[in-house]
Amino acid sequence: MKILLTGATGYIGGRLAPLLISNGHSVRCLTRSPEKLADVSWASQTEIVAGDVLDAEDVVRAADGVDLIYYLVHSIGSDHNFADADRRAAHNVVAAASDQSVSRIIYLGGLQPPPDEVASPHLASRAEVGDILLDGPVPTVILQAGVIIGSGSASFEMLRYLTERLPVMVTPKWVESRVQPIAVRDVLSYLLGAAGLEPKTNRRFDIAGPDVLTYREMMQRYARIAGLRPRTIIPVPVLTPWLSSHWVNIITPVPKPLAQPLIESLRNSVVATESDIRDLIDLEPAPFDQSVRSALARVKNLEVETRWSSASWPGAPSDPMPTDPDWSGGSTYSDERRREVDAPPEAVWRIVEGIGGDRGWYSWASAWALRGFLDRLLGGVGLRRGRRHPDDLRTGDALDFWRVETLHRPELLRLRAEMRLPGEAWLEFRIRPGSRPDTSVLDQRALFLPRGLAGHAYWRSISPFHNVVFGDMIDNICAAAEHQTPAATGSGVA
Repeated sequence: MKILLTGATGYIGGRLAPLLISNGHSVRCLTRSPEKLADVSWASQTEIVAGDVLDAEDVVRAADGVDLIYYLVHSIGSDHNFADADRRAAHNVVAAASDQSVSRIIYLGGLQPPPDEVASPHLASRAEVGDILLDGPVPTVILQAGVIIGSGSASFEMLRYLTERLPVMVTPKWVESRVQPIAVRDVLSYLLGAAGLEPKTNRRFDIAGPDVLTYREMMQRYARIAGLRPRTIIPVPVLTPWLSSHWVNIITPVPKPLAQPLIESLRNSVVATESDIRDLIDLEPAPFDQSVRSALARVKNLEVETRWSSASWPGAPSDPMPTDPDWSGGSTYSDERRREVDAPPEAVWRIVEGIGGDRGWYSWASAWALRGFLDRLLGGVGLRRGRRHPDDLRTGDALDFWRVETLHRPELLRLRAEMRLPGEAWLEFRIRPGSRPDTSVLDQRALFLPRGLAGHAYWRSISPFHNVVFGDMIDNICAAAEHQTPAATGSGVA
């Protein structure tokens, strides 16, 4: 079939695309940021269309000639108007599918709480999107999943970090809510199988693993699988989802804008009410323990295909500027440094591409750590997102509190800041051959576009530290390249 895949740069979409290709389908990806697919191995086997599901004309153009649409976009973690954005996008998809005579829409939604519970805003929005799709003229299959367990998923990383970092924890009442987790590989299998259902199928299906657990039980079972001592968990009634999201923001890599809707959803009991899909798609879902073991093995073996941090949303700080930073008007501050390196460009590139994560930022570790901690306190992403892979980067990858905006091996790496700032910031490395054989020139540039008086004050307040932070950074990167030993010098931010 000819398939339109939305959400291809996200956690699920990035894993579904290569499976669709391997099954012989022709895949077209609609994405706001085509550059994020530039370094993905399967992208060359797809048609990539730049566009936004919030733009009706973009969706109509992308749906031209397709048989099926996978709708894997939602606005969780964006802003307080996420429900409105989801509603508009769903109407656009329905209209485009009808206009272009698409035969089916497949949507990944969320398990819903029982009738006597008020659904969280996130779950309510997912249900509303499902209603919009089902009420349209194009047959729609909605797969409703709960907590997804897989390497790199936000739910799994939240569970993992809470359990590993807190042997004793005071928790909100939601640790007693009942959930029915499902392995990510089973979600993908159901998504693939849904394409082959009877053509007129137009309904919701609950998809879930075989275990119904409380969040407390999930943490205790994770601890056992990971070889940790049993956790002491003390639930108290006073921790609201808002307070809980701040706590999760500090302890785990999941930032507050994403943690809050996830936690608000956890206050609901979300258990499958039917299993009709099992009669139509031959699949034996993996138990919770097996799902956790598989996810941990992939993390250990550096086989994490996609992460929750790969996705972004309209207006996010990681949205690329339209040009190689070349702004008209206003003030742009910069810190620019250049060094001659007694190493070939490929050697310098290996060090530059391996920056961040466990290796750190080759400079004042305590300053980076403090900046990351302050960012978490302000509700930012901090440094705990780390890297998808210790050595390899892709355009669009999250890298601590940066995002890979531009990547041209072995010449250019540009990172865009996603920490809380009164402006926009970039960190850029350019490498070119030196004047002598087996030498290089490394240009390092930090750029800041201030927003208002606070932005100007921010740059002036930190500029005295640049000689230490950025000066040490370029010196240590050059030294590491010359010795070919990536030094673990701490992680963080200037």
